Amino acid sequence: MKRALLSVWNKEGITDLAHALNKAGTELLSSGGTAKVLASAGIPIQEVSDYTGFPEMMDGRVKTLHPRIHGGILGRRGTDDSVMKEHNIGPIDLVVVNLYPFEDMAGQGLPLDELIEFIDIGGPAMIRAAAKNYQDVLVIIDPADYSLVIDAINFGKKFTKEERLSFARKVFARMAAYDGAISNYLYGLDKDMPDIYSVQLRNGRMLRYGENPHQMAAVYGETGIAGSIPLQGKAMSYNNYLDVDAAVGLLNEFDECTAVIVKHNNPCGIAIGTDVTEAYKSARDVDPVSAYGGIVVVNREVTASLAREIVSTFIEVLAAPSFSSEARDILKAKENLRLLVISEHSNEDAVRTIDGGALVQRTPVIREEWTVVTDRDPSADEEAALQLAMKICKHVKSNAIVFADKTRALGIGAGQMSRVDSAKIAISKAQFPLKGSVVASDAFLPFPDTLEVAADAGATALIQPGGSIRDNEVIAEANKRKMAMVFTGVRYFRH
Repeated sequence: MKRALLSVWNKEGITDLAHALNKAGTELLSSGGTAKVLASAGIPIQEVSDYTGFPEMMDGRVKTLHPRIHGGILGRRGTDDSVMKEHNIGPIDLVVVNLYPFEDMAGQGLPLDELIEFIDIGGPAMIRAAAKNYQDVLVIIDPADYSLVIDAINFGKKFTKEERLSFARKVFARMAAYDGAISNYLYGLDKDMPDIYSVQLRNGRMLRYGENPHQMAAVYGETGIAGSIPLQGKAMSYNNYLDVDAAVGLLNEFDECTAVIVKHNNPCGIAIGTDVTEAYKSARDVDPVSAYGGIVVVNREVTASLAREIVSTFIEVLAAPSFSSEARDILKAKENLRLLVISEHSNEDAVRTIDGGALVQRTPVIREEWTVVTDRDPSADEEAALQLAMKICKHVKSNAIVFADKTRALGIGAGQMSRVDSAKIAISKAQFPLKGSVVASDAFLPFPDTLEVAADAGATALIQPGGSIRDNEVIAEANKRKMAMVFTGVRYFRH
């Protein structure tokens, strides 16, 4: 490489790369802050303004937008040589650029006239040009790739056409994300949601198949559950990812030591315990038949005691913040069992495709306003149980009915077209007496029938959003049965 252009916002590792290039006899062009960093490190560079004969201008908005720069990048070796010679354009063989951090600065609350200065112009122009001419120009935009260039210099290696193309792909992916972020921000000004919504999904990995063997599928993502790689066991399946996502979403409702078991995207067991093993055993006992072959997530480190309980049965995935070394040794006995470390919640928009487009949902922090609407207030134990029941209910497919006490679910009814049928299913699934239990509904009760069924099963308190035209009838029935009932004002449909 005879000539390289280095112009980066993120200065990490740039001096090491420049030292290696200089040692190999590469002429270095640079500008702005990058030039100052390299010069202060004693690395000989030529300022872009000296090379082009034009000064940086307009507060740095214009510095690399010049034919000697872009001609040197875009010129096709063997095709444009005569034109380059005629106009005194020297070839640029390496472009090392990363962009102004628009995405980071967009979250800083800057006024638009300040934020707009973080929209890079020269950088994108240079890396797009280099990526287009990848067969002749190597383009590097990720500091993590500097070591590859340094190794190539040190060992006299030349990059293959395929390797150059892989670097070019990174450029166009980065530009798609960068421009998408700018578009989303500008289209979202003074609006709850942008008129045009751009999203880029990275780190794609093929899955064995989709929901069923005849369907193709892949997972994309670098953070959260999508970016998680099992510590042991088989590769994650499409359905595994869906179930873990559902389970972790529910687990995030709790600070107490909690275990959640999910089967087919619905919780079938959840419990709070004094330790993680107790919590798991209690959650498993909620519906032991459904728990078999399910997904287990806990919010405490997996101990040897819990590991022994896990290997005594069959589950697909065990997810936790961490695993003790003893637990890892025990869990090796289940070589197909997938172990996942729960990472920080990504809190991104929810995107779901439909025929011809997509639905995008953003969930703000919301506070329920609990109002007791019956003659009787819930007792302290009932109130604790109602809180638990509603946390669970938020993560059950609609129509959702959940019976609980103050430490665990007792019966879960999910996904029925009739709310009263969900209540009947929850009762039929219960492994323990429901006398003195509480019940939660994800939406208002349109008739008193669900409350009647719950009361007949032994429930003494009920929580629901309220808002039905027949609320007075439901309240009257609750008072008749001496039940306490709370309205929250917030509906939690889940489809």
